[in-house]
Amino acid sequence: MKVNEHLRNAIFQVIDNQINANDPPETALTLERLVNEGYSDFQAKQLIGQAVVIEVIDAVKNKKFYNEERYLRNLRNLPKEPQE
Repeated sequence: MKVNEHLRNAIFQVIDNQINANDPPETALTLERLVNEGYSDFQAKQLIGQAVVIEVIDAVKNKKFYNEERYLRNLRNLPKEPQE
């Protein structure tokens, strides 16, 4: 499967923006936790990106706002696959 690097970079930018703004703080905490569990920075961002994508797809598909409760739950549960 070919990776869409532009899409991945956009998702990583969202993650970096959340970390830099400390909003939500759980994003940075999740990155730190995953790295401490042995994942590389890149791998940890890929995992966090899965939770980001759930929110983006829901917002576009269902014309809904970001579901912070679900996003934070999915971050807490990583590396398990995020749930919609």
